[in-house]
Amino acid sequence: MTDERATSFGSQARSYEAGRPEYPFAAVAWMLETLPAGASRVADVGAGTGKLTRALVGAPSAEIVAIDPDPAMLESLRVNVPGVPTFIGTAEQLPLPDASLDAVVLGQAWHWVEPVAGSREVGRVVRPGGTLGLIWNIRDESVEWVTRLTEIMHASSAEETLADGGPAVHEPFGALEESEWPWTRTMTRAQMHSMAASRSYVITASDEERTRIRREMNALFDDLGIDAEGTIELPYVTRAFRATRL
Repeated sequence: MTDERATSFGSQARSYEAGRPEYPFAAVAWMLETLPAGASRVADVGAGTGKLTRALVGAPSAEIVAIDPDPAMLESLRVNVPGVPTFIGTAEQLPLPDASLDAVVLGQAWHWVEPVAGSREVGRVVRPGGTLGLIWNIRDESVEWVTRLTEIMHASSAEETLADGGPAVHEPFGALEESEWPWTRTMTRAQMHSMAASRSYVITASDEERTRIRREMNALFDDLGIDAEGTIELPYVTRAFRATRL
C-alpha cells in the first residue's frame, strides 16, 4: 500500500467512521463459509476504523486481529471494537507468523495492494485450506442521482478496480468466487458529507477542489429535497470475493 492516497485516511478517521457503511453480515459470513470446521483465527487487514472487524467479532469462537498501516485509524478501531488486538502492517508485509491464520479478509482495501506480493504474503500467514476474503461496498450507480453524486466526488480506486473486471489474486490462492448483495442505507445530509470527506481523492485534493465538491453536493441535495433534518436511501451493492489457499 504505497500510494499516498492509500495512507491518507488517518487524517479523516472521524469522517470515515461517520460516513462509511457497515458490511452486511450475510456477505461477511459468505466469505468465510468455506473454512474448515473449527477454523476461527482471522486477520482483518486494512482494517481502518473497524467497519469489517465488527462483523467478524460476532462470529462464534472467532479470534480476530486487526492490521492497518495507519496508527490513527487503529486508534479509532480500538475505541469502536475494544479488545481486538491491533498491529501496524500491510497485506504485503504482515506482522504475523507463518501459517498462523485460517483467513485474511480485506474490506475496501485490496485495490491498494500489489496483488502478486500481497497474495504471496497473505499465503504465507494463511494455512492450506484457509481463505482470502475481499469485500467492497459500492454505491449503486444504476440510480441516476447516485451517478451524479459520483461525478461530483470522482470515482474511487475501488470503483475503478471493480469496473475494470474485479480484483486480481495470485498464487498460492485458487480462483476467486464472487457474490453480491444489494441493500440501502439511510443517510442524512451530514453523513453524506462525511462519506465524501473520507474518500482518498477528497482527502488529498486542494482546498478549492474540496470546496467545489461540498458546494455541488449541497446543490444536488437541494435538488433532491434533502434538508438539514431529512434523509435519503443511498443504494449500495456489496461485492464479496473469496479464494482458497492451495
